[in-house]
Amino acid sequence: MSITLTDQDRPELQKAIEEMVESGFTGVTMRVHDERGEWVGSAGVRKLGETAKPTTNGHVRIGSNTKTFTATVVLQLVAEGTVGLDAPVAEHLPEFGLDPKITVRMLLQHTSGVFNFTGEYYDDGTFAPGIPATTAGREWVDNRFKTYRPEELVRLALSKPARFEPGTDWSYSNTNYVLARLLIEKVTGRSLAEEMQRLILGPLGLSDTVVPDTSPEIPEPHTHAYYRYEDVGRQKTVDVTRQNPSWISTGGDMISTTQDLRTFISALMGGKLLPAQLLAEMCKPHPKVGYGLGVFVQDAGENGGTVITHNGGTAGHGALMYSTPDGSKTLTAALNYVDDAALSLAEAFQKATQRLVKEVFGGGQAESADAAKPAQ
Repeated sequence: MSITLTDQDRPELQKAIEEMVESGFTGVTMRVHDERGEWVGSAGVRKLGETAKPTTNGHVRIGSNTKTFTATVVLQLVAEGTVGLDAPVAEHLPEFGLDPKITVRMLLQHTSGVFNFTGEYYDDGTFAPGIPATTAGREWVDNRFKTYRPEELVRLALSKPARFEPGTDWSYSNTNYVLARLLIEKVTGRSLAEEMQRLILGPLGLSDTVVPDTSPEIPEPHTHAYYRYEDVGRQKTVDVTRQNPSWISTGGDMISTTQDLRTFISALMGGKLLPAQLLAEMCKPHPKVGYGLGVFVQDAGENGGTVITHNGGTAGHGALMYSTPDGSKTLTAALNYVDDAALSLAEAFQKATQRLVKEVFGGGQAESADAAKPAQ
């Protein structure tokens, strides 16, 4: 049985999350499991204008950590023989007219080239908008309870030019994971939520993890999330804790807790969810940015070794999830903040995650900036 330590036992960890609050986060909760046992701490406030600290196991929208759960379900279906990892996606989803060269693996690794429905940032600095996502300011706020169906998001993306020929490059696209959801539902005849329950949430007892689809609710307890935008020349900040997450869909809609995230990543890396061969495929990094199949494979710096990670940020909510490749040492965190169209906290998010990796995994600065960006 692991020992739960208090912030007095690991003052350096408590200091790190308090400094995150000083850098602009409204609430931070972190959970670390390592050779010294378990440490849990929180800093900041549950709600602006109040003094109560975040609950140490509160619910949070986990953003792009959803991708790791979704990739795991797909790989479990590969293990069951339901779908082939290198099978053309168009064979299962003919209605979209996908490039027949796009495979299941390309969806999970972001090498399909399909346009990102939340908008594309190009190398020359230009931005091509998609749906009104959190880069859209007031337009996103006004639309935050709108329902988007996954098919609608995919069709929007496919109406735009592909970024590159399938398999020839790498580019992060939420569309890949919405296609993965539709693929799961097509080949099983069940909803993603049902398959997630059958394959991951049920077996691991993750009772605090939710696949919300279109529901705007987030279970109690939780820390609040905010969004700041300009309205007739004035800055307005609104509480966006409740929102219909169908605008991001399987790109980042799930809700969880630091405990459930810890249980999940530890079980996944410990070989409890996937056969060894498929886990090895998952953790095989693409040379461009170190992305495997639903996870980043990062160098944690001198003495830090390799960490397997995915982080996520979406509209004032964020989550961190890190593990050693064997699942024995983990760091999970829930973050809340005031988001805005300029993604003002992206730099603070990146610096904070690098600092935490250094503290917990004992190495130098984490090398991959991409792994630390909030995925919008």
